[in-house]
Amino acid sequence: MDVSVAFPTALSSPDDIALAEELGYARAWVYDTPQQSPDVWMTLALAAERTERIGLGPGVLVPSLRHPMANAAATATLAALAPGRVAVAFGTGFTGRRAMGYGAITWAFMDAYIRAYRALLRGEVVEWEGVRMQMLHPDGHSPARPVDVPVLVGALGPKGDAVARELGDGLFVTLAQPEFMTAYSWVPYLAWGTVLDDDEPQDSEHAKTAAGPGWALAYHGAYEFGGPDAVRALVGGPEWLEVVEKAPADRRHLAVHTGHCVHLNDADTAAWDAGGHAMLREATISGSRTEVRDRLAELAERGVTEIVIQPCGPDTRGELERFLEAAQS
Repeated sequence: MDVSVAFPTALSSPDDIALAEELGYARAWVYDTPQQSPDVWMTLALAAERTERIGLGPGVLVPSLRHPMANAAATATLAALAPGRVAVAFGTGFTGRRAMGYGAITWAFMDAYIRAYRALLRGEVVEWEGVRMQMLHPDGHSPARPVDVPVLVGALGPKGDAVARELGDGLFVTLAQPEFMTAYSWVPYLAWGTVLDDDEPQDSEHAKTAAGPGWALAYHGAYEFGGPDAVRALVGGPEWLEVVEKAPADRRHLAVHTGHCVHLNDADTAAWDAGGHAMLREATISGSRTEVRDRLAELAERGVTEIVIQPCGPDTRGELERFLEAAQS
């Protein structure tokens, strides 16, 4: 299993990616979340200039945020800056849309978008929004077409599986592990967590800052996909919901997603303090070195070929070193 890293795109991400390369990580993925992050393509371009080996890519792009020509041109630019190191993943939008109040895009739109995007990179004339277009970049403005970059699709259900099988080079997975991922030869799995010392309680301050933001996704996801009743069923869920529902109905998505994958917001903290930290091992890849290694072995048996860990907290180097040591032991 390859061991890769992800970052919720920040101004420090180019240097963090250079650190991940130094430590030996295989690939670095960064998020396309413009409501809380700097531009994903600018970040990857800076990372390309500071690295030589590590793979680079957005994980995941949300199609509705950019015209397919804009993403095709950005992909070609990054491919020129980091030849042979680029991969692109697409998803229907969790934080990248729901934090702005939108629902996920349809799989029909995803299908059409990826077809247009890939055709543009091949140098073809495509039709989009009723008009014909083509990448017209002259020499020196982009690599010559075709630009061959692997495309992965983030999917958990049958519609996404169908799109990924036909249009993708792999399956990008997070939050759950669908049974059909065993059919793919390339399956990055985005996860959160931390390596705890043997005698460290899972409600320690270190666990809270290093794994808490990933743990909080259990509440964010339950609310977005299952509604308030799904949250109430979780330990600390009623306390989490009480904080969120203080916000006006048309702003609750802001209360849910503030600090998403970066730090605990007020609702997350309320859930943690109410005993929700008991779910830390269940919701994240957290535990002793042996426990983390065993979890990774289980994921490999289920079809994961690349574990993608997102470090949290102030000690990025320490978290990356801990996880890599456990994964390779």
